Amino acid sequence: MGLSVRVRRIPAVVLALCASSAGAAEAPFDIIIENGRVIDGSGAPWYAADVGVRAGRIAAIGRLDERPAKRRIDARGSMVAPGFIDMLGQSEYTMLVDPRVPSKIYQGITSEITGEGNSAAPLTGAARTEAGQALEHYGIHADWDSFGGYFARLEHQGMGINLASYVGATSVREAVIGTADRQATAAELTRMRALVREAMQQGAVGLSTSLQYAPAPYASTGELIALAAEAARLGGIYATHMRSERDAIDAALEETFRIAREAHIPAEIWHLKVAGRGNWGRMPQLVARIEAARASGLDIAADTYAYTAFYNDLSAFVPPWAHEGGTATMIRRLEDPATRARIVEDMQTPSASWDNEWAESTPDAILIGAVKNPALRDLQGRTIAAIAAARGRPPVETLLDILIEDTGFTGCAVFGMREDDVVLALLQPWTSVDNDSSGTSPEGLLGAEHPHPRAYGTFPRILRQYVREQHRLSLEEAIRKFTSLPASRLRLGDRGLVKLGLWADLVVFDPDTVTDRSTFESPNQLAAGMQWVLVNGVPVIADGKMTGALPGRVLRGPGYRRAPGGRAW
Repeated sequence: MGLSVRVRRIPAVVLALCASSAGAAEAPFDIIIENGRVIDGSGAPWYAADVGVRAGRIAAIGRLDERPAKRRIDARGSMVAPGFIDMLGQSEYTMLVDPRVPSKIYQGITSEITGEGNSAAPLTGAARTEAGQALEHYGIHADWDSFGGYFARLEHQGMGINLASYVGATSVREAVIGTADRQATAAELTRMRALVREAMQQGAVGLSTSLQYAPAPYASTGELIALAAEAARLGGIYATHMRSERDAIDAALEETFRIAREAHIPAEIWHLKVAGRGNWGRMPQLVARIEAARASGLDIAADTYAYTAFYNDLSAFVPPWAHEGGTATMIRRLEDPATRARIVEDMQTPSASWDNEWAESTPDAILIGAVKNPALRDLQGRTIAAIAAARGRPPVETLLDILIEDTGFTGCAVFGMREDDVVLALLQPWTSVDNDSSGTSPEGLLGAEHPHPRAYGTFPRILRQYVREQHRLSLEEAIRKFTSLPASRLRLGDRGLVKLGLWADLVVFDPDTVTDRSTFESPNQLAAGMQWVLVNGVPVIADGKMTGALPGRVLRGPGYRRAPGGRAW
């Protein structure tokens, strides 16, 4: 079915700017994208124009058929739009495994924001210890301990897309306090604030929390306000996986509002959802509360990946108290019969004091994803119910057995949301889009994993399902949610629009054919329909094929300060 799109004339101001630049610039453009329909990312209707790129930036918009160019791209019948911005990407480690990040670029993603609670830095103390399993799994030697070192590693290696990162409050807590379930002392909080300040000065875009996963729940709201205020002083924002997305979601939402209010900081709610059968249908209530907070003057927004299944660590099913001391200690508790019995009892008892996923899920709704132990590879893509039946063990015991066998590494998809709640979250004008998955590839080490299909399909799936098939969003509004809205949230003033002078992060696609192909059964399938993807003016996809180019940049936040002497950190 074709898309209904509106036509408008190219803005007079753009024509004037193009005319004034025509006489001044004799050098050929690096690339001219011609005959396309430009969706500029603002939400305005598309218009017909050519786009000229020079030195990585958009140098002209208008009629450029008589202007010289080193390369011409015929976009006839296609849309030309800003590159998509993934508001939560998780690629801080996998970018070091396959820097081309094919799962991202085939969706049209040109920039990613990462660092959900845990971040690539600071990487000292218990933060390094707790990151050890992931680093070992991916074969990464972490030769950095701060964002300065991590960003330098990325820049030396090269990246297929741009990347920005929050500093994670969990990483900061682990670096100073460790994994203990206690409050920070005054001296520790001073050190934690200094780490946040250092991270912001080295380029982090803000502070993040992931309050479902220990040791994050051990932090008080006051601790989070203090850290968020430090980020706010350097222009950062606060992004959160809230303390609850289930029974206690009202209190979690109020905590988010309080942090935003008292720290004087914009807040972004990651992957806005209401999970668990008992909470289905509550999204209208959440939307109303966020709208009221916005009306009161709080800068609150959200993002979503628009699937009815979420993905997290299998260890999230274990109550927070059992995580104290870190992953290795949790495994020892699972191996102790008496402690394990207490864990099982807590899992089987509904609770509003923690996000008890087991009590509100069913074993056939939990699908095993990535594992570290090669002996467990055949469990990937199978449900806890099916594995339990094959092993002849109760489902809850099977889940805990797998955690022991995989030393706590396992990931899982959980079918825990309802479609009408998901759609309502997506439709809000203040909701952008996140992948909530690391960049991956059908090949090599990454191709051996079994990710959530959102890793490959989020953005094209929205274009297919909610724009083309269901007409829940206009194409222009979907592109705004992918581009200028996240750019404005992250203060990325030189990206997110097709506009003169901005970096040439651009996509060319056919709106009638762009689609996702990844499924829960067979996730490692690249999306289709992106004909050209340019990152900083360099094609990473050309004529539908990956070029292997690595033109991405580190996107540093407004608090960035170069090291003394003008050196990089």
